[in-house]
Amino acid sequence: MVLETIGWILVIALFLVGMAGAVFPILPGVVAIYVAFFVYGLCISFSPFGIWFWLIQTVILIVLFVADYAVNAWGVKKFGGSRASIVGSTVGVIIGPFVIPAFGLIIGPFLGALLGELYAGSDMNKSLKVGYGSVVGLFTSTVVKFILQLIMIILFFIWLI
Repeated sequence: MVLETIGWILVIALFLVGMAGAVFPILPGVVAIYVAFFVYGLCISFSPFGIWFWLIQTVILIVLFVADYAVNAWGVKKFGGSRASIVGSTVGVIIGPFVIPAFGLIIGPFLGALLGELYAGSDMNKSLKVGYGSVVGLFTSTVVKFILQLIMIILFFIWLI
């Protein structure tokens, strides 16, 4: 009974961390949700989860990892960005929240893409447009992550029924 209670507390905490990770990239996000399934199995039971559960959840996990970078790159590319601005935007997503805690998540990729595009030789107007594209990509990626992670959690509870 105690192990089951601890298991549920950990599972819920990991789900919360996972959902927060959809917004704050410094948190493990989808990995926390995936780990919650193992915590449930170890503390309560693996019996509700068959091969289809693990296959579906693993596919969603992989899609999230790929989409996280692909959607951000799509936003930059859609607004005319170069490879340098994609790299700059990615670096900005990682570093931004640490440098500017409150607004770094938005300013980081914007500045990263802007500086990357300037480095690639574009003018300021195009670089600003690409920076805007990185923010569009970031928000799109966040929505996709949030929805897919929520689906993972819903599938978990459906499998328990």
